[in-house]
Amino acid sequence: MKLGNDIAAVVTGGASGLGAATARALTAKGVKVAIFDLQAGKGEDVAREIGGVFCEVNVTSDESVDAGFAKARAAHGQERVLVNCAGTGNAIKTASRSKEDGSIKHFPLDAFNWLIQINLVGTFRCIAKSAAGMLTLDPLEDGERGAIVNTASVAAEDGQMGQAAYSASKGGVVGMTLPIARDLMSEGIRVNTILPGIFDTPLLAGAPQNVRDALSASVPFPKRLGRPDEYAQLALTMIECGYFNGEDVRLDGAIRMAPR
Repeated sequence: MKLGNDIAAVVTGGASGLGAATARALTAKGVKVAIFDLQAGKGEDVAREIGGVFCEVNVTSDESVDAGFAKARAAHGQERVLVNCAGTGNAIKTASRSKEDGSIKHFPLDAFNWLIQINLVGTFRCIAKSAAGMLTLDPLEDGERGAIVNTASVAAEDGQMGQAAYSASKGGVVGMTLPIARDLMSEGIRVNTILPGIFDTPLLAGAPQNVRDALSASVPFPKRLGRPDEYAQLALTMIECGYFNGEDVRLDGAIRMAPR
């Protein structure tokens, strides 16, 4: 897909980190970008910076996502590009014994479901609603109507201790990528997923320097944290390269996560 000012995009989780970097990269190509996020202050700041529109959206809510797409489309028209970066994480062992008193507890199922609802169901909700809108568009070259990029994680393939819910949610994103690409193939909508490794996002920004150094040293090469603009670079390649479809690509400096 040739990106320019005749293309509209929606980036979920676009207020910070990987999403904000992608919103900036799309804007640099002339694309009109709408940001979906719950962080209103940061989202408004990024939207103002890129000349885009901010939509306060909770991806776990049909009504909120519908309202977000309505606002984005009223401002920019129907999007041909969707990048799903909205997500979160937690770390809780499946079952554990207290070192203090020997008491036993298990992963709270409401916490497990909460993560699945945001990372997996929320991603699918945005895909389904965006794809339905893309079907109303006239096809471009090669019959293409749109391109969707999702965000999973290397934890989808080698999750660490405490990441059962997170890995399940991200593994689900990986698992649904090809079936969705096949669902939409006759409509000219491509679907791909990025599996980021350890990236320098706001989640890690507050970590002590020794922790950041240890994480950097664990990456085979280059021995540093990934940069959000590197994620954005791959996202743009997936959007612009018309033969890129149904793929799940690790972006991780060749790291394979240890058990802990």
